[in-house]
Formats: sequence, structure tokens, C-alpha cells
Amino acid sequence: LKQICNHPAQFLKEQAPRGPGTARLAGRSGKLALLDELLDTILAEDGSVLVFTQYVSMARLLADHLAARGIPAQLLHGGTPVAERERMVDRFQDGEVPVFLLSLKAAGTGLNLTRAGHVIHYDRWWNPAVEEQATDRAYRIGQTQPVQVHRLIAEGTVEDRISEMLRAKRALADAVLGSGEAALTELTDRELADLVSLRRPS
Repeated sequence: LKQICNHPAQFLKEQAPRGPGTARLAGRSGKLALLDELLDTILAEDGSVLVFTQYVSMARLLADHLAARGIPAQLLHGGTPVAERERMVDRFQDGEVPVFLLSLKAAGTGLNLTRAGHVIHYDRWWNPAVEEQATDRAYRIGQTQPVQVHRLIAEGTVEDRISEMLRAKRALADAVLGSGEAALTELTDRELADLVSLRRPS
């Protein structure tokens, strides 16, 4: 279901658009159309952007789609050799390639990508800490500009439910852990009841 939200071509395992008779990506996904719109705006302002997805297959489809549109992009995933990884970071930081596609887990640690003024999460991960760790690649020492984070969500789908679940968990965690014990006194009766109520195992 999450793959269908990204693009039907990902779920159907269609080949990337490299020539006549291969998968056509444009016009089949609202999420891809929104990504194109966002990238057009960011690049028109001479910005740089990190695009995260948890699926290497989706990242490859995006890389080929952007190449077909003439947008300079590069893709880093878990199989990228260390030397190439370092070259890619340098190219991005030097402004040679404005769009950096990254698989969520491969990009979680060890990268300093402060040139990025935008971070796009193309799909949502179940654990918000993994997303935040990825986003932090742009919030490193030496960052001098504000960073905008965009999360693309297919409305009314499983992604919407994941987003609601993460938002509720974050609000509760912030209330209980973020401000210490005093925060418990600020919970509504309903939030407090939800915190302590027993649930049937699912």
C-alpha cells in the first residue's frame, strides 16, 4: 500500500523510463506531480534539496524521472561504495548537483549536507526518529540557512494513518518526556485516560 502511494510503477515493478515502450511515470501519481512542483520552485530559487525515500527502487525511478526532465540529481543508497559516497557529498556541497536522492537508512548517519535548504520525505517511515536522523543531515554544524522540511502524504490512505499515528505519539511523548513530570498536569482528561487505559492486544 505504501508503494502504491509512492507511485503505481513502484508496486508494479515497472522499468524506469529509459526509452520507448518503458514505464511512463508522469501523469500517474499526485505525489510525483507535487515533487516536480516543489523541485521546480526550489531550483528556480537556486536552492539545493535532499529527497529521502525508504525504497531504493523508488529512488531509482525518481533518478530516471529527473534525468528525463533534465534535472541534475544523484542517488546514494546502502550499496554505494564509500569513496563514491564521499565524492557525491562533495559534489552536492559544492553546488554541482542540486538534488540529492537518498535512501532513508543509508543516509541516516555520517553525512554533512549543509548546502540543503530543503528536505523532502517522499514517503513516511514508521519510526519518526529515523526520519529525524535523516533530516538532521541538513542541520549540521556549519548550517547557515533555515531548512524547510516537506513530508509528502497521499491523503486518505495508509500514509495518512501513519502520519496521524506519528503525530499522536509525538504529542504524547513531548507532553510526558519533553517537559518532565509537570507536563502530566497539563494533559486533558481524555489524554490522561488514553495514557493509562488498557487495550486489547492487536
